[in-house]
Amino acid sequence: MTPPQRQRRSPGQGNPAPLPASGTAKEGENRNPERLFVIGGEGAGDRADIDLVTLIVARTEPPVSATPEEAALLRLCVAPLSAAELSAYLSLPFSVVTVLLTDLLVRELVQARAPIVRKTVADRNLLEAVMHGLQKL
Repeated sequence: MTPPQRQRRSPGQGNPAPLPASGTAKEGENRNPERLFVIGGEGAGDRADIDLVTLIVARTEPPVSATPEEAALLRLCVAPLSAAELSAYLSLPFSVVTVLLTDLLVRELVQARAPIVRKTVADRNLLEAVMHGLQKL
């Protein structure tokens, strides 16, 4: 059995993003023309302690002075969303999202909440009630 042959695509045939000027598109290259250091700003300051499951909630509407990425973050955070979800929705790396969130936290436009921690040990009374219920079956 012979392996299937790959078909070459012409530039206008089903290609969602135009090829860059340097030639062929590299794997992992997104369609966002902005460089990440432009989106993230200087980034010279300290970052807030934000992990993947930190919940972010917007305090206000996006101000006029907000960048498009900050405005998108504020619109998404009307309901609590994790930092990982924000990164996925905006198609930005998590490190860039943490820089943006740190800036929004400093300006008090968003609020970061720690996730709800579940008890590590189950309630003994609940376990006994389940055990007695199972024994009655």
